[in-house]
This record gives sequence, C-alpha cells and structure tokens, in this order.
Amino acid sequence: MKPNNNGIKYSEELKKSILEEKARGVPDIEIGKKFGVTYKFIEKVITQQKGVNVSNLNKNKRIKYLSPPNFKLENTSVWSFKQRGNWATHSGEYRGNYSPYIPRNIILRYSRPGDMVLDIFCGAGTTAIEAKLLGRRCIASDINEKAIELARENLDFQINPLVFPDDSVKTYYEPELYVHDARDLSWLADESIDLICTHPPYANIIQYTDNKAADLSFLDTEEFLTEMNKVASECFRVLKTGKKLALLIGDMRRKKHVIPLGFMLINVFLQVGFTLRELIIKRQHNCKTTGFWYEKSIKNNFLLLAHEYLPVFEKPLTLNKHKKVSEKDTSLVRKKVPLIIKKHSPSLETTTVWIYPEGQRDKYLAHNLIQRYARDGKHLKIAISPRNCGYGTKDFAPGRDRYTLIWIDTPEVDDNLSFRIETYLEMIRIVVEQSINSVEQGGYIAIGSKDLRCDDKLIPCAKLIVDELKNERIWLKEIIVVSEENDTELNKDRGCVDKDKEEELKISHSYILVYEKKS
Repeated sequence: MKPNNNGIKYSEELKKSILEEKARGVPDIEIGKKFGVTYKFIEKVITQQKGVNVSNLNKNKRIKYLSPPNFKLENTSVWSFKQRGNWATHSGEYRGNYSPYIPRNIILRYSRPGDMVLDIFCGAGTTAIEAKLLGRRCIASDINEKAIELARENLDFQINPLVFPDDSVKTYYEPELYVHDARDLSWLADESIDLICTHPPYANIIQYTDNKAADLSFLDTEEFLTEMNKVASECFRVLKTGKKLALLIGDMRRKKHVIPLGFMLINVFLQVGFTLRELIIKRQHNCKTTGFWYEKSIKNNFLLLAHEYLPVFEKPLTLNKHKKVSEKDTSLVRKKVPLIIKKHSPSLETTTVWIYPEGQRDKYLAHNLIQRYARDGKHLKIAISPRNCGYGTKDFAPGRDRYTLIWIDTPEVDDNLSFRIETYLEMIRIVVEQSINSVEQGGYIAIGSKDLRCDDKLIPCAKLIVDELKNERIWLKEIIVVSEENDTELNKDRGCVDKDKEEELKISHSYILVYEKKS
C-alpha cells in the first residue's frame, strides 16, 4: 500500500493512531493533515471500529439544561438554526443527525402529550430524546444495534417535574428502543401511531454502519428510492388517519449537476397515498461562502448545497383523488421583461440558499442570475400568465435569437389558484421546449416558481415542474431557494401555536430551477 506523507502505511497501526487522536479530541482536519488521509477514510475507520459513525469518541455528557432557552415555534416555511442545539444529551457527534430543533417543532406542532411518536431511523436518538422531554410516548428503531446502544446512553437521564416544569405535560414516558429494519414494521399494529418524525439516510452519501446488508445508506439513488417505497408503505399502514409524517431529506450532486433526491423521495410518499401539507426548507450553516470555496464556486459554476427539505405529509381520511382546481381560462400571455442591474451590486451567491434584505429580492436575484449564467449579457426574461387570454408575443420568436440565459417567471401565480395546476405545468413545459431552440449550447433556462395551497393541501410547484420536464436536451443544474430576511424571522415575534387549531406555516420562500442545455 502506498505510504502517506509521514511514511505510515494504511494499516492497523494507522487506524489505531487515528482512533487515539480522535479520543483526545483532535479535529478531523488536523488528523487528516498529520496522517495524510481523507475525511471519508477517518469516517470509515471510526465506523469499522465502533460500529457506528460518530465524530466524538468521548462520552462525557454533562447536562446543563433540559430545554432550549427562549424557544418559540417556527411559523414560516424556512427554518434556520445557526446553533444546532445542545440541551439535554443532544450533540452533533452522530454523523448526519439532525438538529433537535426539528423534532421539537414537529412534535409540538403535530402531536399532543401522551401521543405515540415513531422514529424508524433512530440513529443516536434525537427524536426519542425530544419525545421524552415533551411528554410523548415514543417508539424508535434502527437497523444498527450500535446506534440503538448509543441512543440508549443518550436517553439515560431523569426528568424532575419540579425542576423542569411544563404545564402542558402531566406525565413523562421512557421511549421504547428496538433494532429493526424500517422496511418491515410488521411488529407494529395498523393505525397505532400518532406522528412519525424521522431522518432517513441519503442515498450513498454518509454510511452509518460497517457495510450492513440492510443499511439503506449504501444504496445508489434508484435502488434507494425503491427500498424507501417499502418504508413509505409501512409508514402509511401504521399511521392513524388524519395524522402526520415528517422527514428530513436533501439533494445530491453528480458531475456538477444536482440530483433532486428530495423531490424524488416526496414522490415516493405521495405514491403510496400520503398528501403533502407542508414543504419546509431547512437551511444549512456549515457551507463555506468565502475564500477557497467561493473561488471554486465561481470558477466551476456550481453552488454549494445549503438546504434540505422537511416535507410534512398527512394520511388522508379518504383515498386522495386528483381534484381539478378550476376550469377557468387556460390561455397564456408571455411578455419580454427588461432586466435592470444597478451599479454596486452585491457579490455572487455561492450556495443554494439566497436570502436578501427586505425589498431587495428582485434586484439581487436578477444580478446573481445574470452574472452567473448569462455570458456576454445575452439574456432574456419571459413573464407568463395563466390568467389572461392570448398566446405568443412579437417580442420573442423561438429560434430566431440566441441567448445564454432565458429566465421564465410566473409572477401572477399565487394562492388564489384561479387556474388549473395542469395548465400551469403545461405552460411551463411548452415555453421551456420553445426556449431551448433560443438558448446557446451550454446556456441556461431558469424557471421561477413557488409552492401554493389549495384545500388544506400544499401544491409543490417546483417539484411538479421537475417531474414535468423530461426533455433530453436539458438537465437540471441547480435548485435555488430564495427568500427575504423579514420572511424568515417571523417566528421571533410570534408565540406558540393554538393547541386546538393547527396553524399553517407562512410560505416564505420561492424557487429558481436552473437547467443547462446539453452540449
């Protein structure tokens, strides 16, 4: 085996040295430099040795407090937790686990004290810890027995109601932990669960076990989605009607293009019968936006993935049948819209989440799209309307002119839905197909969209557009989330939700889908 920079071969001696450094609390970046190994190699060594993918080998967990200070429920569709949360026994040592703020918000919003919460990808027990703290019964399972051992350690704490008072909680429950495959919940009765809150692995991104046969984290995308269909079917069976399922999932990147794993997994759960109630964007704050990564993002024209999806599904009281929204006018008007960029514009965005100052969204968004995707200023913005009559415009003749960026926007699409959703998608498809002929090879088509509500359901328009566009001449480059600072901070001014009424989240984000024309 080829020796590293220090002359030590990739051997048992090297693995032992890495584990010793980890036990002393040495950061991974310093271990990598010292032994000339990659981050993935360090992960593999730890997983092989411990049977679970953890970043911290120390077990000293002194509890400082049992609840987050100044906590308030999130009230918008963009959730941002700069501090992941370290109350009770929560920590970030388990690779890929989610912030405890997520299950805390989900459990408080969609369940009541004494309800049964299920987590089928338990990991280190984040959901189970929150269920215990919030007075919910909980069943948590994982395919990895070592993860369950870690979760059991994390749940080994006492709650003194006199010291930790909560007027809404009368009884606290110890979670039940099991080693089971999430694809087979036959050990659970039909309609026995009040809420499912879980964080499945991402297809072949982070491995949580040492190559365990049933570990879904080793599967590539198509096989992962096939197996997750079994998970979704079992979840549908055990969940009570009218109750919710929430899960966190993110996208992947291959060959500088995004693979919309989040949208794909949403489809899996919709196909087994769930309806979509919310589509929350969870921001990530571990993405570098300066220095090396900023230069790489500009040079190679890709954005760092800085968001994940938190869809909230509902098991409907009756089987969901597609309902037409309206039979009103299905015609289309398109018009050419000038893009004006003022001087002294901000620096380019380098992640997939673009948050702008209040009132500056349109200006900053146009600047970033043009500077990143429009070469030589050859760009065109087309606004389409599903309400007005007429079709076509003299300002845009498909195939006559050539552009490096065509930006398709639907500014009149809102929650009124005075048109059929099928019409909206058909319009997008037609305009995209016509625009392809006007885009230079290697150029881009950007599509603006936002999620909508209808009949207590959420219509994920961006996901539906991705589903609709199967043209072989283009491929998905980026999924960008756009919002304004004031829209992501509403929760600071609002209290808890009404326990007798489930409040909808304010949809505070929109999307830009960027497609690249294949060379």
